[in-house]
Amino acid sequence: MKNQPDIKAQPPEEKRTISTVIPPKIAGGIPAVLSAIKHSIREMGIVRSIKTLSRLNQHEGYDCPSCAWPDPEERAKVEFCENGVKAVAEEATKKKVIPEFFERWSISKLSQQSDYWLGKQGRLTHPMWLKTGETFYQPIEWQDAFDLIAEKLNSLKTPDEAAFYTSGRTSNEAAFLYQLFVRLFGTNNLPDCSNMCHESSSVALKEVIGVGKGTVKLEDFNYADTIFVIGQNPGTNHPRMLTALQQAARNGCKIVSINPLPEAGMIRFKHPQEIRGLVGAGTELATLFLQVKINGDVALLKGIIKEMLIAEEKNPGSVIDRNFVDNFTSGFFEFDKDITQTTWETITEESGVSRDQIYEAAQVAINSKRMIWCWAMGLTQHKNAVANIQEIINLLLLGGHFGRKGAGVCPVRGHSNVQGDRTMGIWERPTKDFLDNLENEFHFEPPREPGFNTVEAIEAMAENKVKVFFALGGNFVSATPDTEFTANAIRKCELTVQVSTKLNRAHLVTGKQALILPCLARSEKDVVDGKVQFVSVENSMGIVHRSSGNLAPTSKYLKSEPSIVAQLAKATFKNHPDKVNKVRWKYLSADYSRIRDLIERVIPGFTDYNQRVRRPGGFYLPNPVRDEKAFNTSNKKAQFTIHTIKRTNLPQGHYIMMTIRSHDQYNTTIYGLEDRYRGIANGRRVILMNKEDMCEASFKKGQYVDITSHFQGQKRIAKKFVVVPYAIPRKCVATYFPEANVLVPIGSIADKSHTPASKSVQVSLAPA
Repeated sequence: MKNQPDIKAQPPEEKRTISTVIPPKIAGGIPAVLSAIKHSIREMGIVRSIKTLSRLNQHEGYDCPSCAWPDPEERAKVEFCENGVKAVAEEATKKKVIPEFFERWSISKLSQQSDYWLGKQGRLTHPMWLKTGETFYQPIEWQDAFDLIAEKLNSLKTPDEAAFYTSGRTSNEAAFLYQLFVRLFGTNNLPDCSNMCHESSSVALKEVIGVGKGTVKLEDFNYADTIFVIGQNPGTNHPRMLTALQQAARNGCKIVSINPLPEAGMIRFKHPQEIRGLVGAGTELATLFLQVKINGDVALLKGIIKEMLIAEEKNPGSVIDRNFVDNFTSGFFEFDKDITQTTWETITEESGVSRDQIYEAAQVAINSKRMIWCWAMGLTQHKNAVANIQEIINLLLLGGHFGRKGAGVCPVRGHSNVQGDRTMGIWERPTKDFLDNLENEFHFEPPREPGFNTVEAIEAMAENKVKVFFALGGNFVSATPDTEFTANAIRKCELTVQVSTKLNRAHLVTGKQALILPCLARSEKDVVDGKVQFVSVENSMGIVHRSSGNLAPTSKYLKSEPSIVAQLAKATFKNHPDKVNKVRWKYLSADYSRIRDLIERVIPGFTDYNQRVRRPGGFYLPNPVRDEKAFNTSNKKAQFTIHTIKRTNLPQGHYIMMTIRSHDQYNTTIYGLEDRYRGIANGRRVILMNKEDMCEASFKKGQYVDITSHFQGQKRIAKKFVVVPYAIPRKCVATYFPEANVLVPIGSIADKSHTPASKSVQVSLAPA
């Protein structure tokens, strides 16, 4: 098994009969209810479903393990969405993957199964070990596993030969302990899932407004008169957001949708908990849809801004908030000059949106007094992702839409605590203040040199610079770009460790040795020495709140993430009593309140943490932009910025591809084989294509094609994808990830943020 040649890093190239229907124009309603019931009963049964879902997103319950959309202060008895039910059903399933399962299935045989099949096998129950040269996992005692990891870590020439990944499901308490262990060990190699999704948002916002997070509260959606939703599909990825948009629409708020694909969730919504949500036509959400070309956002935004400046010139003071611009911003003169010099030909050609529609969108913005912009990975996963987001800031600065109710930015985070993990210090480039606080509290000199982000960690593994890879959650192989490159890089490691709840492809593509450490799920009781513990998380809007499961653990062998980190630290530092005594790992993991006390002393904004987190709904972290209209930039002002429109020069027969999720999916977890809101069923290896492009290329509906990506003279191939005609701009195509991740080049990353450019992949197609 030296090079693991028979271990498949990619999902199998299944040929399935794909069925398609006209996509619906309404999200929610009875189909959402029926889908939730089907998934819930199939995985949990009726009694367990009632017990589990009754506590989901409740004040005394547990936080949804999927998206990070915030909960309202007043909770309904049913405070979850269809995809939240799917996420809970996945982790609370009655199915189990016991040691005997691994006796029957070699890693080679498992790797030939789909990601959907792997996830449906059930919950992991025992720690498992893949020895060097073996093809079957075998059980291992917990302490032996910790000792094995500790031995490998302590044998490294330098701590930087290890990398410690974190997924967004990790709690605040576990994340804080984890980063503390890693920095005591001596490295800042803390790549995380932020690097692959909203890193571009954090970088862009920090540069121009001084805070790397959103600036609105959930209640602001009730005060906004305008909401732009760009590069986001809330109906699938953040369904509870539709409730906020519905209420805003009923309040008279104008909603504009900007996306390459028309999405049912932005057209109309039928709230499943309302009588009128089960009948009738539902609530119209977006009154204007701008079908922008993939990565045509900077051009479109500059077009809207250009129309706004034209209107201001005709009627001074009618568009620009001069008081705000003069007193709270800098760089307007240069910015204004750049917009003036940008031609309409460039704007319309590169955006794919007509000037008439741009004018219509600009009129909405001009008439707005309280405007919110929301976005997700449709903006963040391009080479010019930071520019995309900063152009939104430019537009908002013109009207002074910061520091007041109903206005600001709302980057909608994907995973449930990805924002909290960053707050806790999961970052390869920690600030000086954070490291100083660690040093003062724990009396050690933390490493100061930046560590590896996700892409850099993969490249370091490929170059034998990282020899031990530890993942606290996630499905690293399927989540990351350039699947074959990443897999080959991981195989060079001496040891790979995955802390997981369910089986996934990262357990099959491994280093020379591998460990699977099974952990408690969000919905399960966490009892330490007879005392029930709870953890805390931070949602997309900076609210920190508690989460406490109510189910009996799937297996008596499961450990909580804080316990796993603490025991790993004890084993690793066994011969370094100073590092054990500085932190008192066992003491902390015995009562999570003690961890929160440490967080309070190290991280600003957590005063009276243990008291405030116990209040119903938790508490907001401070946000200078939102709370004080204060911009912590170099000159204490918000910055106008200038960005060049990227010209698209595609060779004949080439297209720009973006990767997307299906409706039966959350990140790399596949719930089913249906994409209901796009009218696609019974398969995932599909490519959505404009009908005119299909005709020009002589492709027919249902035809199989091989996709080749092109980057700096390199080619990557994904085989056997079914062509599906779809309402997508010309020269644009879309595919699901992780199936298409093999096409995303490891070197194609966003400027400044280093996020993989998964939404901007140049491809060509050939008959399979």
